[in-house]
Amino acid sequence: MNKNLLTYAALIVTMLFWGLSFIGTKIALSSFTPFVSIFLRFSLASVFFLIVLFRNGLPRLSSEQHRKLLLTALFQPGLYFAFETIGLTHTTASNASIILALVPIAVLVLAHFILEEEISTRNLLGIILSVIGIIILVLGGVGGKLSFEGSLLGDLLILGAVFSAAIYMVLARDLGKTLSSMQITGFQVLYGTIIFAPFFLYNLPEVKWAEASLESYAALAFLALFCTITAFLAYNFALTKIEASRASVFINGIPVVTAVGAWFILGEKLTWVQIAGGALVLLAVFITSIRSKTSDLSSEGLA
Repeated sequence: MNKNLLTYAALIVTMLFWGLSFIGTKIALSSFTPFVSIFLRFSLASVFFLIVLFRNGLPRLSSEQHRKLLLTALFQPGLYFAFETIGLTHTTASNASIILALVPIAVLVLAHFILEEEISTRNLLGIILSVIGIIILVLGGVGGKLSFEGSLLGDLLILGAVFSAAIYMVLARDLGKTLSSMQITGFQVLYGTIIFAPFFLYNLPEVKWAEASLESYAALAFLALFCTITAFLAYNFALTKIEASRASVFINGIPVVTAVGAWFILGEKLTWVQIAGGALVLLAVFITSIRSKTSDLSSEGLA
């Protein structure tokens, strides 16, 4: 029971920090370009993981494990951030929010065929309710009218982000069978930093370090410490404990946290319709989280 509570606490922490990451990113982007911001965020986190890994002794990993870790980093943060960042320049935020709500569905399908995870009625109901909640949340913020002005290219790029996130969750779940969450996250962040290094060097001449605000630097520190180190560690830990399809539903709680956080921190408006949509998403997360006694006993027996 305590293990289950720790797992869901980790998922809630992930949901909170990844939800607030959009606000931190918005502040950081006032001084830095997207890829510079991403690289600085992950390079700062890399310093932490390098210190931890060296202090604990570098793990002896097989070439196959390194290949899987590199592949995991390629999809998240690599392709996910690239697809999302470029996609948002071609489509609307409303379209992107709804398309990204498909992540749990993609995870459910991939985990079923690759990891042979069971598709339960509770999981399916939770996913459906969370997607409906996201749609209500988005529609409530645009006066009930969804804009389809975004190009097909942008929507397809966001769909690429959906599958990148889903593949990452499946790969991390598989790696969790042989590696700790610290090892997975450490190498994921290190490889991710290497992947974004060329983009950082390309954008480096545009950076005006002296003109960057203190708020932007503080936002980068927040993104590195809480949204990268803490959140990725927490989520990878959860993926070593429960099915990827169940953990993925918590991802749909991120827009709720972002909306509430933007209301408090940035002074953005939050309508009653959005609150209702957010409540539905949280209900979906709760439905997916509860387990029968039989299921709990089964998981404890496997631990």
